[in-house]
Parts: sequence; structure tokens; C-alpha cells
Amino acid sequence: MGVYGETNMRGGVSVSGISNLNIKVFSDGADLDSIIDAYRKGVVKGFTTNPTLMAKAGITNYMAFALEVLRVVKDLPVSFEVFSDEFDEMREQAMKLKALGGNVYVKIPVTNTKGQSACPLIHDLAAQGIKLNITAILSMRQVREVAAALLPNVPSIVSVFAGRIADTGRDPLPLMKDSLELLKALPAAELLWASPREALNIVQAAEMGCHIITVTPDLLAKCANFGKDLEVYSLDTVKMFYNDAVKSGFSL
Repeated sequence: MGVYGETNMRGGVSVSGISNLNIKVFSDGADLDSIIDAYRKGVVKGFTTNPTLMAKAGITNYMAFALEVLRVVKDLPVSFEVFSDEFDEMREQAMKLKALGGNVYVKIPVTNTKGQSACPLIHDLAAQGIKLNITAILSMRQVREVAAALLPNVPSIVSVFAGRIADTGRDPLPLMKDSLELLKALPAAELLWASPREALNIVQAAEMGCHIITVTPDLLAKCANFGKDLEVYSLDTVKMFYNDAVKSGFSL
């Protein structure tokens, strides 16, 4: 069966099961075909990208790519990131990105490569009513500083990289819960669980009350197994091992 919305033949629930979770799923990537496909099928509630994803996708013209995405996605949030390392240039880039459409969120890294805080710039942009997505946050100190820089009535996304926190051997849930509590003082701000590593993270994020989670197309495809009977899944796994061994012509 297909990845988007169909029911598995033996009772499991595919990606349509995500709609039963109290969280907004944003697609994270820079492959235009995947973005268009996800948008047209109504799978996600928004889109994010970044310079690394764009480079991996072979994009060389930033503005042309952004305009093509916005030609299709006109009614859902789309985050595009500044890429300068100087705050004055970041401000100029932010203004250009903001002008592309009312559904654009401008992504600002929490610091530049020198470790200098972007919070003064974040505050200035928020004061101009620009929708912001603050990215690359990994510590509670950074969450507090960003929250202090944002304005209560200006839409914003606070992207905490829970997956990268987990990569360091730390449980990200306590920090995510503390972040959510802190952001209650900012009614227009939403907490985003960034860089999930497995489908379970979507459930974890939803259960703790996180507003948004970013999901790559590959991870979204794994959600086809939501609700699947575990013994059926076991049999599918055995069949996969067997079929691959036959195709490879192995012998002992």
C-alpha cells in the first residue's frame, strides 16, 4: 500500500495515523518533488529547509528555489534560513526572505559561527513583526535567551534539536518539557522538536505537548508502520531476510 493515508492490509495504520496525534508535522527537506508531493497529498502542516539540505539537493539558486516552493505552497508555513555569518547581512537577508510571502518564516541561527548570540537581531526582527524560526538551539540557556528576545504577539517557532541532544547520550525530554513550559509566556510562539531520529519521536513529541515536529520524507515513510501488529512485522522481517538471501544467491 502507499505511504500516504492508506491502511495496511493487515490492520496497521499508515501515515494517516499521524493525524490522530495532537502535533503539527512539518516536512524537512529541499527536494522540490517531495515538497510538492507532500503538499498535494495534505500530509504535513508546514515545511522547513536549511542551507545544508539545499546543498545536498544540488540547489545553486537560493531565490529561484524559494520562489518555486512558494508558487506551490501558498497557505502553509514555510521556513527559509539566512546564511550570512554577519548580523547586518543576516538582517538584509531576513528582509528579502520576509518579502517573499506572508507564509514565510525567516530562520535565524541562535548564534553565528563565532558563538555570538543572535538574540539582539532576533528581537529587532520580531519588533518589526517578522515571523521567525530560531534554529540550532540545543541548551536551556539558549531557549531562555531566545524567549526573552521574542515578542508575545509575533508568530515564532523555537526549534530545539532534540535529536542532536539525544546523539550526545542525553534524554531530550526534560529539556523539551522545560522549554514548553517557558514558552507559555509567549502565546504566539511554538516549540518545534527538530532532528527526530525515529518514528517514536513523533509520538513522544505529541505526548509531551510539543507544537511541531520536523520529519524528513524517509522518516515519514516509516510511519506507515504505526499501529502494525508486531508479530506480523516480525514475519515481514523474516521474509525480507529470506528474499534478500535468495536474490543474492548465497550458499554455505
